Amino acid sequence: MTAISGGVPDSHGLTRLRWRIADVLTICYRVLLQLKHAPGQIIGTLAFPLAAVVLFGYVFGSAIPIGDGGNYRAYLMPGLFVMSTVTTLVTAMITVASDSDLGVMDRFRSMPAARSSILLGQTTADLLVNGVSLLVMAGTGLLVGWRVQTGPGAALGAFGLLMLLQFSVSWVGIYLGTVIRNVQTAAKLGPLVMPVTMISNVFVPTEGMPAVLRTVADWNPVSAAVAACRHLFGNPATTSADPAWPIAHPVAATVGWCLLLLAVFMPLAIRRFDTGPN
Repeated sequence: MTAISGGVPDSHGLTRLRWRIADVLTICYRVLLQLKHAPGQIIGTLAFPLAAVVLFGYVFGSAIPIGDGGNYRAYLMPGLFVMSTVTTLVTAMITVASDSDLGVMDRFRSMPAARSSILLGQTTADLLVNGVSLLVMAGTGLLVGWRVQTGPGAALGAFGLLMLLQFSVSWVGIYLGTVIRNVQTAAKLGPLVMPVTMISNVFVPTEGMPAVLRTVADWNPVSAAVAACRHLFGNPATTSADPAWPIAHPVAATVGWCLLLLAVFMPLAIRRFDTGPN
């Protein structure tokens, strides 16, 4: 807090902070309130984790062996956590594109509110929704035999890492939504996120992939996040004798990727939102 003449504390900074927090909470409430009027989206948010665990866990589990007789569903669960988190990028992209298409973003720009606060409200709502989705997925995983083999501290660290990843990819989605500005186009581009999650170690070990594809998969941020979660949860993981750096140091690599995404896409999204369409 700064001071003004006469030694009286200047409360303007604290007042601005309170208003920014209020703006964030207001936008967050608006996004969550929209879910109340979209029961299909709520059902989809809750049904996807259930379907993913059952479908991939049992269909793939019967065909993909894990070294040393490991349980495939225990191997798969960290990958599903990361996949569910990364695909929230599509939700943020479509939401922002829809608001831009309907002129809502133009209305937000006319309001006396910090641009970053408005976008932070969106990412905060995404964090809450994804947190619920992860809890549902974790509960389903426990029902099919997945267990945390480490202590509660490591498990909380894994979920914290997932929240950091989700926060990072939300800013990517927000930036793309402000660029696309059309909900139909955003919806059609959404499935392009799937190859990013497929060319990784989410479903299968990368050791059996062709050399070029394996290099791409090992340096895929998704693979680092999955390896980090497997390490923190104590779940089965297959690692070659000479792994790539992100796989050998998955927690540090994941944090680094997240910080890089935030450093690039947060200012881009805020600038794009501030200036509006070109």
